[in-house]
Amino acid sequence: MTNTEERTEDTCQLVYQCRLPLFTRTVNHLAVLRHDQRLADMAGGNDVSESTVRRWRDELIGLLATQAPRLDRVLKKVVKQGAEVVLIDGTLIRTQRRTGKADRRNYSGKHRTHGLHFLALTDENGRLIWVSVARPGRTHDTAARHDRILTHLRAAGLGALADPGFRGLDNDILDPVIVTGYTASRTHKLTPGEKEANRVLALGRAPVEHGFAHLKNWPVLTKLRTDPARATQLLRALLVLTNLEVNR
Repeated sequence: MTNTEERTEDTCQLVYQCRLPLFTRTVNHLAVLRHDQRLADMAGGNDVSESTVRRWRDELIGLLATQAPRLDRVLKKVVKQGAEVVLIDGTLIRTQRRTGKADRRNYSGKHRTHGLHFLALTDENGRLIWVSVARPGRTHDTAARHDRILTHLRAAGLGALADPGFRGLDNDILDPVIVTGYTASRTHKLTPGEKEANRVLALGRAPVEHGFAHLKNWPVLTKLRTDPARATQLLRALLVLTNLEVNR
């Protein structure tokens, strides 16, 4: 036997061969996401290690996350469909409380719990079209400026309906892109016309809550146990799966 044949034979012994077929692995991945199955339970039921199931899960999430639409492209698609406005809102995904100073920024004083904050855009019917990166739970909705949402909306010629939490994001009084309604103060009470405008705006914004409800229907988001650094990929992967399920 030559030296080349010996090296080839040694290399072949190191090639990893998966014990489970692709279909079974895919079903296991979806079970982890849909039913929030523990990795140890899935590993024991399939006679593989927990680290193997974790690697399979992360590979699937990474592949799905790459299919999530980019903000500029999805806005252009909305314009082609004849829409004039989109709906924007922020929400908190609860996470496990972790020890250490690094997790203090994930505490949301508004919700009085630890979590991750992210923004989402929906169309007029409440269909999710884009989600932002996950940020610490103490983040305010006006962090949308970091995603340059205002710039992308102006470039696409679209408007956006938002709640008062987004006040200050768009300071253009003459030609605002993001409409947030009116708020009362100690020195200014809302007039009947302003109250009616807020009521109409609330009706127009209602579908965005349906979009969040579809996304949060995944039990894995009930309380995230994954590393917060991986949350953005997970949210974008679930966005892809949610739209597939809704459009089915």
